[in-house]
Parts: sequence; C-alpha cells; structure tokens
Amino acid sequence: MKPIKRSWAEPYKIKMVELLKMTTPAQRKKALKEAGYNTFLLRSEDVYIDLLTDSGTSAMSDRQWAGMMLGDEAYAGSRNFYHLEDVVKEVYGYKYLVPTHQGRGAENIISKILIKKGDIIPGNMYFTTTRLHQELAGGKFEDVIIDEAHDPENLFPFKGNVDLKKLDALVKKHGASKIPYVSVATSVNMAGGQPISMQNLKELRAYTKKHGIRIIHDMTRVAENAYFIQQREKGYDKKTIKQIVKEICSYTDGATMSAKKDALVNIGGFLAINDWDVFEEARNMVVVYEGLHTYGGLAGRDMEAMAIGIGESVSDDHIKARVGQVEYLGNEMMKYGVPIVLPIGGHGIFVDAKKFLPHIPQDQFPAQTLAAEIYLDSGVRTMERGIVSAGRKANGENYYPKLELVRFTIPRRVYTQAHMDVIAESTARVFERRNKITGMKMVYEPKYLRFFQAKFEKL
Repeated sequence: MKPIKRSWAEPYKIKMVELLKMTTPAQRKKALKEAGYNTFLLRSEDVYIDLLTDSGTSAMSDRQWAGMMLGDEAYAGSRNFYHLEDVVKEVYGYKYLVPTHQGRGAENIISKILIKKGDIIPGNMYFTTTRLHQELAGGKFEDVIIDEAHDPENLFPFKGNVDLKKLDALVKKHGASKIPYVSVATSVNMAGGQPISMQNLKELRAYTKKHGIRIIHDMTRVAENAYFIQQREKGYDKKTIKQIVKEICSYTDGATMSAKKDALVNIGGFLAINDWDVFEEARNMVVVYEGLHTYGGLAGRDMEAMAIGIGESVSDDHIKARVGQVEYLGNEMMKYGVPIVLPIGGHGIFVDAKKFLPHIPQDQFPAQTLAAEIYLDSGVRTMERGIVSAGRKANGENYYPKLELVRFTIPRRVYTQAHMDVIAESTARVFERRNKITGMKMVYEPKYLRFFQAKFEKL
C-alpha cells in the first residue's frame, strides 16, 4: 500500500479577514495606464493579490495586537524601547540598539558614520537603498558575490556567498583602510532571496578580522537565511532557527534591520552595533534624522509589536510554513514551464524575464513589461527587479544587470494556498501568449530610486 502523504499546513488560524476588491480587465487596463505601467503607482484598492513586497505587509499575531495596547508613548525612556532592547540582545546578540523608522533610516546613519569620500564598500550583491546611501555618503559599492548568483538556473544552495578572492583583490587594489566594512545581506534579495552559508560567514569573519575590516549585516531576512542553513548545511539540521540566527549575527560587528520583513510589523527598524564609539555617534545622529534615541521615529506600540514579532520570527514552525508557501508557488510555476530563479528563495518567487520574454531587449524593460502584463491578466501585483531597479551609474549610463527578474514577494501569514494557485495560473496564461507581448519605453524618470516612481508607455 502506498504511504499516505502528510501535507504541511500553516501554524495559525484566521481570526479576521480583509475583503478584497475584484476588478474587470477593463478596470485593470485603465488603472495600469494611469499608473504609467508601474505597479508601484497602482492604488492598492485596485489590486487583488498584492505581491509587490513583503515589507510591512505581513499579518500581525493576536499577541502583537495585544502588545500594541501596551504602548508607552512617553517621549523619552519608553518601557517598550527597553523591552525591544532586551529582545535584540537575547535573539541577535548585539550589544547596543538604536531604533529607526525603518531599515533605510539605519542605512543612512551607518553610512554617514563609517563611510568617507572615496571609500569602497564590498557586498554580496547590491540592494537599492543600501547602495544609494553608500553612494550619497561618498562611497562606491563593489559586488563580491559568487558568480553563481548571477545565473538564474544554477542550483548552488548558497548563492548569497561572498567570493573571498574578489574581496581580496579589492583589498589589495585599494588597501584595507579604504574599506570601512563589508556589507553582508541575509538573504540576498536581488539574487532571488538566496542565502549565505555559515561556513562562508566564518571564512569571511576570519579574513576581515585579519585585515581590520568590519562586517555590517543587512539582517532583514536573517530568519529565512537561517532556515536554509538548517535544511542545507551539514551540522545544522538539529539546531533551532533561533540558535542559527544568533550564530549568524555573532560573526558580524553590527546590523541594519528593516523589521517590516522578518519581524512581522508594519513599520519599524533599527541599527544594532557592538562598538561603543559607533553606537555613541549613532545615538546622537538618530536625534537629528529620526527622533530621540529611545524611540527613533517609532511609537511605543510599534516597538512593542516589533519585540514580540522578533520572537515569533525565529519559531521553527513559523519559518517552515513561511518558506513552504513560497516553495509551493515556485513548484506550481515550474509545472507550467515558467522560468524562475533556482533554488527557490525564502521570500518570493523571481521569474526570469529574459527567458520569459527573450524577444524584448533589456533596454525595453522586459521585467517591467511582464509585471504589467500579469496585473492586466488577474489583478496580481508584482514588481520589477532588473534594469529599472539597477538605475544609472555616476556617468549617467544605465546599469545592465545580468538578472532581469519579476519578483513575486509573498507577505507573511496573509494569503492561502488557493491564492498561490491563482498566481501560478495567471502567470501561466501570460506565458502562453508571451510571443505577442511588446516592450516599453520610459517617459518619466526621477533622480533617485527610479523604480518607485518612473512611468512608461507601451511600444
């Protein structure tokens, strides 16, 4: 007798529902044209299933909502700050905490403190806001991720790894004194949510310690990275997510955190650091840019929800279901022949727009085009991660990234398996008519982070 399959299910039940607006093709066509074919400029009420981002879009638990009622809204010394401080020390192990309104607030502060004009900041693939803050501070980002990360079909399990030979070449060329820190993301968003291995982190720590270089950790999705270490790396299958997360952090000197992802809140972030002198300067600077050092632009209730969410984020049951839903969607897409980035990442499915629309050249924005077509088909909102997101070099030329992707980002604890089926089927329908799709031209481009506000027209 064939063994009965054991399916996994979400480790929660639904207590409240948010009703969604169902739109017609004609309504979606009108909305998309008014938005300049940029899914960021669509009104959320015109979206059926929203996969634009997992940032601030997750569902909070009953415990988090209860914690909101414990908000101490004192201007200085809120008890919620001290609770958050204790949780950050316990779960992540960093000594000092500076809250910020979200992750980019922390990126701004650490960039201003550590980067001098002409500095080089190596990292395991750029992220949009991170690189911009580094550039505005006078630095230059250099990609030192392994080559496998730029190949969507490569099955290497840790495509977020730092290539130590590339890093060493930069150190030899510029000198360690010109490298204030190595920027390490867990997991690597722009590569498709790909993790870095613990072994690679250990080797990187040994190298940077030898050369007196800091490691600053973009820990936005560290729990998802920990899950892949648990599942894929030898010696970690018996360790808990919480244990693995703390070990990851122990190999770094500080971290920027957008708590709107892993920590399951709608707003919030922080800078965590082990160096007292850097903390002292950050604590002063946060008053200028964010708010007092014990609230950093956040309400007390937001800090309380964040403290509770951090604890929930490192639950093994939670992270297994979270990544499991992403894997389910990816496997469904592959059944239809849709080309996606492999291995499947932690926070979303990344469709390879170059393979999906090979007849559209990169300067006609194939990923931006595909995101628009998927919305037209079903009201599912995704986003571009390719030439538009990459932006321009200092000389005005476009960056031409090897990866031209459409990101289907799954909010945590929000959608059901039936929603995943709708998403996969919609993408498959667009895939069937892919040869009839034409590219676009950009008709409006803002100065910074153009993917947020740029507008397009169909060719």
